Amino acid sequence: MTVTEPRPTPLPAAAADTDAGGRKLRMALPPEFTSVAEERAHRKAKLAAAFRMFSKAGLDEGVAGHITVRDPEATDTFWVNPFGMHFSMIRSSDLVRVDHAGEVVEGDRAVNGAAVAIHCAVHAARPDVVAAAHAHGPYGKTLSSLDMTIEPLTQDACAFYDDVGVFDSYSGVVLDPEEGRRIGEALGAHKAVILRNHGMLTVGASVDSAAWWFLTLERTAQSQLMAYSAAAGLGTPPRRIGHEEATVTRGQVGYEFAGWFQFQPIWERISRDQPDLFD
Repeated sequence: MTVTEPRPTPLPAAAADTDAGGRKLRMALPPEFTSVAEERAHRKAKLAAAFRMFSKAGLDEGVAGHITVRDPEATDTFWVNPFGMHFSMIRSSDLVRVDHAGEVVEGDRAVNGAAVAIHCAVHAARPDVVAAAHAHGPYGKTLSSLDMTIEPLTQDACAFYDDVGVFDSYSGVVLDPEEGRRIGEALGAHKAVILRNHGMLTVGASVDSAAWWFLTLERTAQSQLMAYSAAAGLGTPPRRIGHEEATVTRGQVGYEFAGWFQFQPIWERISRDQPDLFD
């Protein structure tokens, strides 16, 4: 069944007026919706934009990678990218809806079997998760091959302090629902999980936050690998941020709204430059 959906605005749908020194200041806030159809259209547009962001960031690797968003009405189903379609070309109308059994319930394109195995399990295990993101970024998959996790070496890294699980096994491409379930267990209550010898996965209460967490996690992995490479030449390990300071910083940069907000400039730029994503 094809649902006729309203076209969402390419700009943040809400803003806050704040008194500061007698002036009115504005800041984007998560939008409110008047109908399920409006919310669905918004989620799908954000999902298409997230794929295009991944492409711009070099997070596309052939046909690997997937981002999903839960449908706002049929919450046991989620929207996902068609298998084999380049991230830079994905439009709202190209997205496919899949149920928790992995069956396509809306759309006419094939879906990546790994996306079904992993994301079905993650969405089932975490009712609070609206979106999940996974791609084969060069730094994330490199770090996943090392016996380490994300360390509090920088301010940005602290967004993930004590908030990254580890799925510490590898048995090939994830196609078995049971392995997907174990990945969901390894994720736990965290916002991210390292899939050993594979890559990384992030989740959020919006497409915006899940996509942003993945982008900044990939860059954090890059920074950490560079720090250790430089440290090897200096003969001294990188300096870690202390536990108390890292915990405080996580509260400042690692909460859900912070992740949502960081995505908004990207959303505004991509949705203005590439309006076909709404088609």
